[in-house]
Amino acid sequence: MTLAEGVWHQIFSFDNYGELLALVRNSLIAGAALGLVGGLAGVFVIMRDLPFAVHGISELSFAGASAALLLGVNIVGGSIVGSLLAAGAIGALGARARDRNSAIGILMPFGLGLGVLFLALYKGRAANKFGLLTGQIVAVDTPQMTWLLGTSALVLVALVVIWRPLTFASADPDVAAARGVPVRGLSFAFMLVLGLTVALSVQVVGALLVLTLVVTPAAAAARVTASPVLLPLLSVVFAVLSVEGGILLALGSSIPISPYVTTISFSIYALCRLAGAYRTRRWGDRRTVPQPA
Repeated sequence: MTLAEGVWHQIFSFDNYGELLALVRNSLIAGAALGLVGGLAGVFVIMRDLPFAVHGISELSFAGASAALLLGVNIVGGSIVGSLLAAGAIGALGARARDRNSAIGILMPFGLGLGVLFLALYKGRAANKFGLLTGQIVAVDTPQMTWLLGTSALVLVALVVIWRPLTFASADPDVAAARGVPVRGLSFAFMLVLGLTVALSVQVVGALLVLTLVVTPAAAAARVTASPVLLPLLSVVFAVLSVEGGILLALGSSIPISPYVTTISFSIYALCRLAGAYRTRRWGDRRTVPQPA
């Protein structure tokens, strides 16, 4: 076998694929739930210009998961605690973008440093450490799936309750405040919802690549539509395709799940950006929502 063939076999290997498929049943279910909540939350991340906040929350989520791994308790629970602490701190410390970004810049290295410390103290399997950073596809056992599905349901209920006023507050906060919409309260509530969403994402793609599920699908959808119905729908479809496709491609390969998920997600974004550019040249840009870079 040549070097090229060996590398190709590492990236795409379908030996005993049918037998291995049964091992990721829980991961496929969790991935679908994650794609749903990540796609919906991502719409507001784009509208409110919060990609940097997602990255900051993921660092504290990583620290919480690392602490849980060290203590031998539920990793999903630790990840959720870390995410909520970060989201609450960001929401409380800075309503304005400048203040918020300063707070995130302070929290990120602190969370990453704590996470590295906890992993250095952990003497268990190295795969468990690596998985918190890059994701795992067979690590979702039944107790973890219960946590993941329960938290996903909570996020969905919260988004349904605040969807309309949050959309108004995100599109025009000054007018929304003038009409009595609790803009500051909604902002804080959404940060907590975002914290839960990030904690879920860390379990599948790892702390380093959360943006690919919480930001990229919504950014891709925003390139091709501004419809209040199609935008969240496409965002969810893109997120589910990315995580489910990544799981299925990574199955049986020695490569972690994250490169597959990120490649699919980026490819979708690139195609949507090209489609959006073509539409702009031909018909003009009629979108009414702010567009990502």
